[in-house]
Amino acid sequence: MRKSLFAIGLLAAVSSVQAQNVLLHVDDTASTYVSKGTLVYSGGGVQMKGNGVVENHGNFMVSGSATDSFKTITAGGVDKTEANGGSNFVNKLNEPNNYTLANANDGGVTAPVYTYGQLYITGVPQGNITGIVDEEMRQVKHGDYQQMGLPFFNKSIGSLGTEVGKTFSTIRGSKNDVLYWHNTDVKAVNFGDINYTFGQAAPSTAYYMIGGQGLDLTTTRTIKGRPVSDDGTFANTPVTLSNAGASVNFGTFGQGHNSYNEAYNTYVGDEFNESAGKWQGNYGKNMYQFANPYLTNLDLTNIGIAEAGGDGVTLNNIYGVRTEATGVQYTGTGSTAATYKVVTFLSGVPTGDASSLVVRPFGAFTIKLTDNVNTGNTALNFGNLRRFNYHGRASATPYSVTAAKNGSTGTVKQLGVIALDINGKELDRTYYVVYPNGTTGHTSAQKTQYTASTANLLGTFEEATTGGIDPNYSSNYWLYINEANENDFTGKNVSLMNYSAQIKSYKFEIRENAELVSNGTHQLSTGIGFYYKAPNGNVMQAKQGETIPVTTNTLPYDLFYGEPKRDVLATQNPVKSSRTMVVYNPEITNYIVRFDPNWKKADIEVYDMSGKLVISKKAVNTSTDFVIELDNSIKNSYVVKIVSDKGETVNTKILK
Repeated sequence: MRKSLFAIGLLAAVSSVQAQNVLLHVDDTASTYVSKGTLVYSGGGVQMKGNGVVENHGNFMVSGSATDSFKTITAGGVDKTEANGGSNFVNKLNEPNNYTLANANDGGVTAPVYTYGQLYITGVPQGNITGIVDEEMRQVKHGDYQQMGLPFFNKSIGSLGTEVGKTFSTIRGSKNDVLYWHNTDVKAVNFGDINYTFGQAAPSTAYYMIGGQGLDLTTTRTIKGRPVSDDGTFANTPVTLSNAGASVNFGTFGQGHNSYNEAYNTYVGDEFNESAGKWQGNYGKNMYQFANPYLTNLDLTNIGIAEAGGDGVTLNNIYGVRTEATGVQYTGTGSTAATYKVVTFLSGVPTGDASSLVVRPFGAFTIKLTDNVNTGNTALNFGNLRRFNYHGRASATPYSVTAAKNGSTGTVKQLGVIALDINGKELDRTYYVVYPNGTTGHTSAQKTQYTASTANLLGTFEEATTGGIDPNYSSNYWLYINEANENDFTGKNVSLMNYSAQIKSYKFEIRENAELVSNGTHQLSTGIGFYYKAPNGNVMQAKQGETIPVTTNTLPYDLFYGEPKRDVLATQNPVKSSRTMVVYNPEITNYIVRFDPNWKKADIEVYDMSGKLVISKKAVNTSTDFVIELDNSIKNSYVVKIVSDKGETVNTKILK
């Protein structure tokens, strides 16, 4: 087999080949510096000896065969281990303070703000990858449990503890334990032996939950280990997605218990299907949690799109992907997260948080499918999704404003509204999506919708088919991603509302077929664009990149696809719907009342199903959420009646 070495950038002290399965050898005391933006390509094995080092700020690719190896050895030629190795091949962070920032998913128009050294090894068997890599990493703190991957071969739990500065235990729920997600059984499994290596119980693609008590990954940590091969012996890739939750009986209202005696409703959350019916149908099922097994980025941008010359991954029945969990709380019986970044795919293109689909090393993600029918290509080949770039790969179909990636059904238009504080810092965001096959209003056949949580400050409400808020659902849930059918909903309003006085402006982000349009663009390929109506009644064009002031959080800003006519504006939403909601707050494992910002005081009554009054509160201050303190040990349903000081009434049910 012919070997080749191609390098761009500075390579220092690379000696001649010293073994048949090593092409690039860095000798003792020598150093090789790979600069940011540089690609080093080795068409054979790589070896670092003694104190010889590769400091990688860019991209390093090793493409070998069954006879090649990746090694770090002592001066005497013995393979190094985690205990006595490291500091020979180092993947460095280039902008460590930017770890909280997302790189723009705009095809590379905007330079990435957070970059790091990446190592790509392909074709080399796992047994021949004995080299120890030092991987620098930082992560946003997720809460009680860090949601992450461990992209190393048989990395030990003890060595991870040493590197992150904490001691792990085997006590489940201690916030010092380590768990991994079991997709089939829909539960978290904890390690019963602290001497386990991560690969003994789960493959390298496993989604781990690392006890967060005393864990600080917001400072740079160096994690050591042997990189994972793409030969399939450990990475277990490709993975066929089937049977997640297929045999699980969640029980009425999620009251069933897993093998740890934890009720499913204490930790299973499925905002993809919540608006269609909680604990009904596909809720909680066909969800697959994974992590990036490699030391390169993983690009999920096109995993739901059939394309010629693509990455070979087409999940025909994918609903969506969520990443970047925050506000993770352990409730005593289960664990929940406050918010995620979310993308849905059933429109034919990615909608929502498109920039979140490039998963960094150590990153974790969840895939939601619409069903368990394995037609066509349902294999997730992680090796095909590896990518040095920091933005998502463009679809094989070239994009233009007249392109129709959704076939003959037209394009997908998306308006993102980003809430900013007085200093221009992002506080929250929400999305409104329209396309010919979209669904308007409450339905079990929604394609791109995703419900907002109690932690969200911004969102839209389920729309009535004639426009405005649907009063039947305004007190039950609101939406992070809202969809409508553009054919029947053009010119009708969706109500945008925020629940924070800290929000001082909105910034618009507009995409067509997942691609950002040019700054200042209003009119899309249909000749129609998005509009907004401020509380003063003025209807204005929404333009890409534009920022508008927010003058109040007590009145909604209506959103439109297509300019509303004057007679429509005069008659829309004649019945005012309250934005007071009764929603479950997983952080306190109880229901809360979140009040319409126009309310000042409220009376609250809660009745059980026999008609007995169990809670009665008068003149409740509406400036903060009200906790409905119900006995969680009693499984009952309740009716909640809330009356404002102005006589507005909200009636809803709690199903436990």
